[in-house]
Amino acid sequence: MNEVVSITRTSHVNIVNLLGFCYEQGKRALVYEYMPKGSLDKYIFHRGQQKENEEVLDWKMLHSIVMGVARGLEYLHQGCNTRILHFDIKPHNILLDDDFCPKISDFGLAKQCKARESHVSMTGAKGTAGFMAPEVMYRNFGKISHKSDVYSFGMLVLEMVGERKRPHELGVGEISKEEYFPDWIYKDLGRSGIDGAHWWGRTEEEQEMARKMIIVGLCCIQTLPEDRPSITDVVAMLEGSVDDLQIPAKPTLFGPPAIFLHPSSSSSSPSSL
Repeated sequence: MNEVVSITRTSHVNIVNLLGFCYEQGKRALVYEYMPKGSLDKYIFHRGQQKENEEVLDWKMLHSIVMGVARGLEYLHQGCNTRILHFDIKPHNILLDDDFCPKISDFGLAKQCKARESHVSMTGAKGTAGFMAPEVMYRNFGKISHKSDVYSFGMLVLEMVGERKRPHELGVGEISKEEYFPDWIYKDLGRSGIDGAHWWGRTEEEQEMARKMIIVGLCCIQTLPEDRPSITDVVAMLEGSVDDLQIPAKPTLFGPPAIFLHPSSSSSSPSSL
């Protein structure tokens, strides 16, 4: 019922359409529009396992999906009369239509609040391990707000970017299953520099898309909520020039801040966006 109440307040190209539901005694069901391409996770977690004639997402498609999810989240945070916080943004909850247009789904953990309210109260942690913002698990990191969705979005973006590197392109011992992949991205950038890592894209256009997604993802996963951009700022970053963006310092959860990769930067604190 929480999902029904939340999603019936929405109408957006990047939000899945609820067609109907059943809530009668023990029979409970949600009926959504059919999404032919399934969920995003099967395209980014199972590289090399695709069936014959099954599409592989290129950088342009990945960027388009990231853009669509960001616009969907912006609508939930800013476009509804009642602000909706999703609390479970992850690849499994991003559905794809025939044209790979992404639609946010699964509002079972969503919370509603007045549009002008900055924070929400919550008992217990909500979300999926690996995508939950630090403040959702540990209250001493800050208050729970729309910035918690921004963190999950950032982790989603970095998952997409990180999985784009083909397994046979990985060096021996370059990354292990135990290594936190945002940390690995920082290490990789530190070794080769974001412009020198050819696997980020083969053409100049692909490299620009990849660079933009990497920077946005790293900005979104900052440890403290106040250091993250709003989802409206994220959309502007994705739509704007990559030359206007700077790689933020390494989040405190990873240890000491990393050195900025832009030659002109010398500060160890997150860049202003």
